Amino acid sequence: MSAALTIPGTLIPGTFGVLVPKRRTLKPKSAVHRIALALVWVTVALSAFVVTEPAPVDALTLALFVLLPVIGLTAAKPALSGGFALWLVIAACGAFSSVLARDTAAAAQHMTVSLYLYGACFVFALFAAKNPLAHTRLILNANLIASVAAAVLGIIGYLDLIPGAFDLFTKYGRAAGPFKDPNVFGPFLIAGLLTALHLWLTRPLARGILPLTGAAIMTVAILFSFSRGAWAAAAIALGLYGYLYLVTAPRNWDRLKLAALVIFGAAALGLILAAALQSDSVAQLLEERAAVTQSYDEGAEGRFGGQEKAFGLILENPFGLGSRDFTHYYHHEEVHNVYLSMMLNAGWLGGLIYLLLCGGTLMLGFQHALKATKTQPLFLIVYAALAGNILEGLLIDSDHWRHFYVLMGVVWGLMAADRREIRTSRIVRDRRPLLMLSVLVIPPSMRPPRITGRVPEPILLTGTRLPRPNGRRSPRRAARLLTYAR
Repeated sequence: MSAALTIPGTLIPGTFGVLVPKRRTLKPKSAVHRIALALVWVTVALSAFVVTEPAPVDALTLALFVLLPVIGLTAAKPALSGGFALWLVIAACGAFSSVLARDTAAAAQHMTVSLYLYGACFVFALFAAKNPLAHTRLILNANLIASVAAAVLGIIGYLDLIPGAFDLFTKYGRAAGPFKDPNVFGPFLIAGLLTALHLWLTRPLARGILPLTGAAIMTVAILFSFSRGAWAAAAIALGLYGYLYLVTAPRNWDRLKLAALVIFGAAALGLILAAALQSDSVAQLLEERAAVTQSYDEGAEGRFGGQEKAFGLILENPFGLGSRDFTHYYHHEEVHNVYLSMMLNAGWLGGLIYLLLCGGTLMLGFQHALKATKTQPLFLIVYAALAGNILEGLLIDSDHWRHFYVLMGVVWGLMAADRREIRTSRIVRDRRPLLMLSVLVIPPSMRPPRITGRVPEPILLTGTRLPRPNGRRSPRRAARLLTYAR
């Protein structure tokens, strides 16, 4: 008979071979370690405040480039190194295109910022891979605080609740919060919105009221951004997260809470829209933004006309034009499609690699989301938010969105570090009569055999109670009786 199951532990003499698990002592975190974690939290929390560029978050992120690897808060993974190598190829292609650009200085500056963002993606990936559960939770908590704060400022500005707030926190008559563009403000809130909904789904009902309130605030802020791309990205992220949560939830109670959330959320959104439509200005803007196309989308000088120009220039210039040349010399605005924009900025090779990275992350991330890992609930949040931002790239240029690269890095770090949890098969108690059980009350000698050279192997029988001399069974259910192979 071979061993069925063994558990690391220590055999204590005089206990009939009871296996006592070893206690793992956790090493306390040093002061430098705690300061570094606090710096990461502050960096992510300040990522919502991008009124000027470079922003304060950029200086903190550059500090993390040096601090995290030095104190050992990063984990090197071959997959992450390979992914970063692809980002470097894109940067090299962009640098080569900058040489061909008419305005070389502007193109080089644009690609320098891109290289910094690629490095930030890599650093956050290494940080998440080091301690997937704790570090991802830290990033999401900081992002939730930043999202709620930005949403509150955006709502205050749009409703002009404080004198001067409208001019400070709105752009083009739309809520922008502490961002320069409402088209970036809306997508930034998606990860925070999913985090708040996750907290409501996983907490008891009484403790979920506060996260649900935060989710309502962020939903209103996304609505007031009047960004069609943000609305589409939020809908995609919520739908994807709801589906993945439905198929991976361990209990039917969790699915019922999700169904209740969908019903309650739809009703609440209807009430918000009904209240907003009472204002003529809001109703007019909603009607205008809800249209599939706008007046500035059509025509040769519209958004679609600009994309046709970009496609023709891409076919004529396999090495790209260089960043900023399209808006300075060919069209009055950006391409509004990040994949076409990357083809212009980094040529065919750089654009195709960028498309490969985004598409590959979507496919591999979906497969990983279905795996039973310790960080699966958190991974669903980050992956769904990233998927919404990736697909929104079809409508807008998102190659310089800071939160995009943070989400990408966390998704990569979790995929590189997570392992599927293997559930041990349950040992069924043997219900045969006691006399038919192959149990030795006195274990054999553990001295090495002199002839066969064979050492008995322990077998763990869970659920067996230690016998008493009077024939009764011991009530100590925690005991584990070891029998030995013949």
